[in-house]
Amino acid sequence: MTASRATGVPILRLGDVLITGLLNELDDQSAVAFTDELTERIVGDGARGVLIDISRLEIIDSFVARTLMELTTMARLLGARVIVAGMRPAVAITLVELGLQLTGVETALNAEQGLTALGWHRMAQPSGGGTT
Repeated sequence: MTASRATGVPILRLGDVLITGLLNELDDQSAVAFTDELTERIVGDGARGVLIDISRLEIIDSFVARTLMELTTMARLLGARVIVAGMRPAVAITLVELGLQLTGVETALNAEQGLTALGWHRMAQPSGGGTT
């Protein structure tokens, strides 16, 4: 697992999946830098999937929404599937009120469901069937 802090947004690698999360206060310049860094990591790490956890995001504006759509398109062109996970109800309501549909962006209720959609599964708990 590796992490990057060039934009202040950590990008972790778990196998062939990159995991990252947007912070609450993501300005336009940080959003562009994040997109550049993430697309470079997709190519550099040979990622086939990207999970973007936005559960800490309390508000979203049209620029960040458009950045997510463009990032998803770029990732798809680079051969990676993007799942945006953890959208808060207030963010979803804002997107609808702004008329933004996040076309092409796959979503999941939380990071665990997003990882499952990308092929990661929770391992079964050991049965504790040892000899006593």
